[in-house]
Amino acid sequence: MYLAQKYNSVRQLHIMVTAGMIFFLITKSVAQFAPPAGQPGSTAISTDSSIFVQWASACLIARGYMDISDTSLGYANYGMDTAAVGIADFNVVSLGDGGSAVLYFDTPLVNGSGFDFAVFENSFSDEFLELAFVEVSSDGSRFFRFGSTSNTQTEEQVDTFGTLDATKLHNLAGKYRGGYGTPFDLEELKDSVDLDISNIIAVRIVDVVGSVDPEYGSYDGQGNIINDPWPTPFESSGFDLDAVGVIHDKNHTDVYEKTYGNLIVAAPNPVTDVLKITGIEPGGEFVIYDLTGHAVYSSGAVQHRETSISVSEFPKGVLFIRILNGNNVRTLKIIHL
Repeated sequence: MYLAQKYNSVRQLHIMVTAGMIFFLITKSVAQFAPPAGQPGSTAISTDSSIFVQWASACLIARGYMDISDTSLGYANYGMDTAAVGIADFNVVSLGDGGSAVLYFDTPLVNGSGFDFAVFENSFSDEFLELAFVEVSSDGSRFFRFGSTSNTQTEEQVDTFGTLDATKLHNLAGKYRGGYGTPFDLEELKDSVDLDISNIIAVRIVDVVGSVDPEYGSYDGQGNIINDPWPTPFESSGFDLDAVGVIHDKNHTDVYEKTYGNLIVAAPNPVTDVLKITGIEPGGEFVIYDLTGHAVYSSGAVQHRETSISVSEFPKGVLFIRILNGNNVRTLKIIHL
């Protein structure tokens, strides 16, 4: 009896440990991404942030249906294409199920350090999120999509006014509430054949049809169906595009300092205590901003090519360093831990 009880106890413990390991592995395999705007670690960028150097100057819309499963309702028709031009201001154009918008710019976008542009939607909360894919083109005809991830459950349809968890979403426009842009980094597309990430002339936004029915649904970069509020059988159906803001373009690039040809470096990155910035010529200056666009430090004119500052009192998370060196402007991204 004792040996049998001992065997059963060991066997039960083995089962419990094995089950725990499986649960741990499953939990670890589901990545958690950046949280909503204003929370530590968020990548949301405020519309009034000074890191934006230009906004889309033209927009062409291809509307989708109000409800792709009932085309008799017709197409989404809220807003004009001009609503997506200029700074984000909550004046939007609705794309409808699977609809799209192509945005153009006065100056081509380039791949700089960190995020290169951001897309704005008009959600009124951190949980009611309508999503879209983001694509870019360097010739105006061939578009390349950013890889995206949706870890939202797919067993039950998120209904018309349902909610999503931003930490389960990555590289999908609409991840953040209105007034805060979802940023994208062109570096992720550097291996795309026929795409010149130093000469992006157009950005395309494509509405995610949030149905979990394979007949209508959209899929993320891993082949997972994307679940978001659906159906939305209204004039304002689908993704509500507010604006696209540019961080790096051909007039504002941070690859090399053009006047002196020297690489400007901020290190260590990530940083916990003291940040050292090297390569700025005497007389140049820099300002450090948090993700909301508020300045947390201004250097004034620097006296030496190397400057050290304490960042211990700065906000945690992503910070941007805007560098003015003569007539050249550069932006660097650092992480404060």
